[in-house]
Amino acid sequence: MTDTPLYNRVCVIGLGLIGSSLLRCLMADRSLAAEVVACDRSDTVCARVAELGIADRVESDATLAVAGADLVILCTPVGAYADVAALIGPHLAPGSTLSDVGSVKQAVVRDVSPHVPDGVHFVPGHPLAGTEHSGPDAGFKELFRGRWLILTPPPGTDADAVDRLGRLWAACGSQIEVMDASHHDQVLAITSHLPHLIAYTIVGTATDLEETTKSEVIRFSATGFRDFTRIAASDPVMWRDIFLNNREAVLEMIQRFTEDLTALQRAIRWGEGDKLFDLFTRTRAIRRSIIDAKQA
Repeated sequence: MTDTPLYNRVCVIGLGLIGSSLLRCLMADRSLAAEVVACDRSDTVCARVAELGIADRVESDATLAVAGADLVILCTPVGAYADVAALIGPHLAPGSTLSDVGSVKQAVVRDVSPHVPDGVHFVPGHPLAGTEHSGPDAGFKELFRGRWLILTPPPGTDADAVDRLGRLWAACGSQIEVMDASHHDQVLAITSHLPHLIAYTIVGTATDLEETTKSEVIRFSATGFRDFTRIAASDPVMWRDIFLNNREAVLEMIQRFTEDLTALQRAIRWGEGDKLFDLFTRTRAIRRSIIDAKQA
């Protein structure tokens, strides 16, 4: 046993749902970080984080926030990563680790890698956790409990740095998986990105209905539509960046979904009940598998 924390100083940049939840985890378990630094470009957000007491120090200047940190985690929208990385790169400490929580990984590697100095370990990550809420008040330390955390270190990344970061996330309650960035983007395109796109589309269709019909849609919303509205209430900036930065994988999944939807349309049109029953039986089994895996 040792009393030495896993990291001396951890800096979290971007204090929305994920960032503020991570702060709460770090502050609750002081074996993970001797000092927890929070950073956001919004003075209002910084003030709120200081008021909540979920960091030892709060900075609006990212160059000051990362100074001396041995772990820096980007929790801003993915579209801001390149600018943030360019800003903080010269100020990252030798031997430190730079990571993130973005929902796409190939674009992160593309945008961030050029700004990572020699001697700094770059270990991209993605916690598969979230809600439709955002902002520092939305965070809670149980967010990552029982959820997967995927690490996508580029080839040649220091194994000790990867293991150390994995131990931090495991202490936050996550299950750890390591995979290639391109494989991550393919998997998440179907399990996360396409469902969100469908939800945004369905809710958008509802908003385009005539006013009388739209009011009835809202009034008589059944469970399915309510679930779609919950998903479609997610942070629009974050999801704009996700779709633009994982466009190839998302477009491929949209094409496959469109083909399957056409087949389903044909089965309904021609009264092919057996095909509908077979599809619904297979999809029901998937739901049961997700429950058995404790991901629902």
